[in-house]
Amino acid sequence: MTFMLLGVTFCVCLILANLLATKQIQFGPLNLTTGVLVFPISYVVNDCITEVWGYRRAKLIIWTGFLMNFIFVLLAWIADLIPGAPYWTNQEGFHALFGLAPRVALASFAAFIVGSLLNAYVMSRMKVHDKGKRFSLRAIASTIVGEVSDSIIFFPIALGGIVPKENLLLMMVSQVVIKTLYEIVMLPATIRFVTWLKHSEGVDVYDDGMTYSVI
Repeated sequence: MTFMLLGVTFCVCLILANLLATKQIQFGPLNLTTGVLVFPISYVVNDCITEVWGYRRAKLIIWTGFLMNFIFVLLAWIADLIPGAPYWTNQEGFHALFGLAPRVALASFAAFIVGSLLNAYVMSRMKVHDKGKRFSLRAIASTIVGEVSDSIIFFPIALGGIVPKENLLLMMVSQVVIKTLYEIVMLPATIRFVTWLKHSEGVDVYDDGMTYSVI
């Protein structure tokens, strides 16, 4: 049951992140999208699942999240293409929210898969190497690897040639910094939650001899 709830949370966060990413904000010197409010939660959930149930279960959730996100984007795109009723005057706002450009969708999907799988891989490998110790270190390290990979893929594909290079680089760095800080702030709660999960579920998987396939 807990695994299912975490999986649902993961999928909801991904879909929300797509919607919230349509609004760009500035936080001091950092350029961000409001997707930063929810997207880091998916990495925390990823860490919890990998730590407790192992890489295979994390991979299952990642691909499930990908499928749910794809279905959402596809249906939103179709809905955006369908002509509105003559009395409906909000097409521009609807398009701004749901009319995800193909290159943005491609960037989002590619960045998510690579970033999430790398996050789970680093988490799993470090757990085996450290014999279950130093959870805090692997949670932060896996997030940095995942977020850097996500940003390196997403921003050049989605916004390359649209946003000036210096601003694009600043956005990439900003996303990584903010999301990593988010992970650090959430860490005490994450540690307690993972400890509770292991106790309540009676599970603590070590991926010894794991073949880290993508699919």
